[in-house]
Amino acid sequence: MTRAVIFDIDGTLIDSVPLHARAWQEALKYFGFALTYEQCWEQIGKGGDQLLPALIPPEVAERSEKEISDYRSKLFKDKYLPQVKAFPQVRKLFERVKADGRRVALASSAKKDELAAYKRIAGIEDLVEAETSSDDADRSKPHPDIFHAALKPLGNPDPVTVVVVGDTPYDAEAAGKAGLRTVGVRGGGWPAEKLTAAGCVAVYRDPADLLREYERSPLGSV
Repeated sequence: MTRAVIFDIDGTLIDSVPLHARAWQEALKYFGFALTYEQCWEQIGKGGDQLLPALIPPEVAERSEKEISDYRSKLFKDKYLPQVKAFPQVRKLFERVKADGRRVALASSAKKDELAAYKRIAGIEDLVEAETSSDDADRSKPHPDIFHAALKPLGNPDPVTVVVVGDTPYDAEAAGKAGLRTVGVRGGGWPAEKLTAAGCVAVYRDPADLLREYERSPLGSV
């Protein structure tokens, strides 16, 4: 029986992945690294600790991670955050999960202050019981640290009773390492076959599609 659902946010609940990719591309250009949008997009879903070594020389990433990440964070908040919108039916999906007695948590590679803004945008501030951000984990996705942290305030339930909802292969990989099943959504742009290959047990177009198929989905299983 599914007792808890842990949601990723970017690309899962809010349409922000293209904006994050542009922010990273712009930030890295400022520091002298010319990267394509596609190169940056493929790394969205990871925190800066994992994203930067995949895009720039690891020794530079280790030395300058905080400086680059801080610049990117300010750039995103100032320029891109006002453009972020929630996907349709997010609040109704959360209300359905809660109505069925499932506990709800968030697990994101975002920073805490970004997470607060995202909850407001998605209209779910009053429906979330627990949340973890990159500030709560030593390593971001695809490492499982964030999901381990999310399980604690839920009372460390048996992993087989918990479902993760995410939009990237990194969500599925991280959740799998924590013993959790992942339901994929395609809001971040990843094709279904990539999500399935990473470990997703089912894939839906977006939260509205997942809500329509709720009874037949892993979220609705009893």
